[in-house]
Amino acid sequence: MSHSILISNREAVRTITLNRPEVFNSFNRAMGHDFQVALDDAGADPSVRCVIITGAGKAFCAGQDLKEVTAPDAPDFTVIVEETYNASIRRIRAMEKPVIGAINGVAAGAGANIALACDLVIAKESTSFIQAFSRIGLIPDSGGTWFLPRLVGMQRAAALAFLGDKLSALDAVQMGLIYRAIADDAFDNELEQLSNRLAALPTRGIGLTKKAFNAGWDQPLTTHLTLERDLQMEASQTKDYSEGVAAFLEKRPAKFTGQ
Repeated sequence: MSHSILISNREAVRTITLNRPEVFNSFNRAMGHDFQVALDDAGADPSVRCVIITGAGKAFCAGQDLKEVTAPDAPDFTVIVEETYNASIRRIRAMEKPVIGAINGVAAGAGANIALACDLVIAKESTSFIQAFSRIGLIPDSGGTWFLPRLVGMQRAAALAFLGDKLSALDAVQMGLIYRAIADDAFDNELEQLSNRLAALPTRGIGLTKKAFNAGWDQPLTTHLTLERDLQMEASQTKDYSEGVAAFLEKRPAKFTGQ
């Protein structure tokens, strides 16, 4: 893996850091590939029970590196969108572990929508989100046209996508786009506490909940109730379920193992 993606571990928490700060962590194809490898590794490692995605330097991610798409030998947008972004979004949503988008700086274009693909998004109060696509005649990709209307409604989604205005982290919380905005000087501590809390939860149950959420966008209620039934049966067969019930009956804190 190249230097464009950094990996660090703290107990059961894996942090994936986008690391091209000289270009505000914008993606090229090589970085996209390395990001997907990092996501696959985190998903497959049973010792990892929470994943953080963040950025190095002043930005979270400025989206696509435009030098790549304007080069004489540049691949077309079908290749770039599918291989760099769609493949990444699918991995984030399919990972049966909680994924935190830790937005340390501006999240623009595809960077904003990679953030929205995460399960919980927290951001420094000083950061902003920008659907920058309309500024260069493009549409929101990386799931943007799917996530935005579902998170904030069609009117606000249209305003964000069409106008491309900068949205503060505090306003993003107010409209339901992200989970929390945190004072810059408290951000690292709050991120550590949140990730530790998520990593201590019953990971299999969290993953199955995420699976149900993913399916629920597109299923009628009657179909979804059947899926819930089947996933609940699967959850009830985990060691964490047995531990949770035992801890409840014994009036003690549960010690989940993610199994």
